[in-house]
Amino acid sequence: MQSEKTLLDDLARLATGAFGALGDVKEEVEARVRAQLERILSRMNIPTRDELDAVKELAAAARAEADDLRKRLDAIEGKKGSSARSESESKPAPTRRRPAAR
Repeated sequence: MQSEKTLLDDLARLATGAFGALGDVKEEVEARVRAQLERILSRMNIPTRDELDAVKELAAAARAEADDLRKRLDAIEGKKGSSARSESESKPAPTRRRPAAR
């Protein structure tokens, strides 16, 4: 009975040690994969998060400015269009002559 208990204790210690070693191996593999990916990405000339965020801010500012300019242009064209409309409304519409009947 006692020998079975020690055998189980030894197996439990062995399993605990094996899981601990597997955890260390996992950390080592993750570190190596991370380092390899960093090397690959650095050769690909991919922008950093900060650079990407800066470009997004610039694009948003440009889009806002374009919207403002579009509104101003629409307002100017609206004023032009209304003055052109008032001139065309004050002039009588040209009449078409019918060709003489033969």
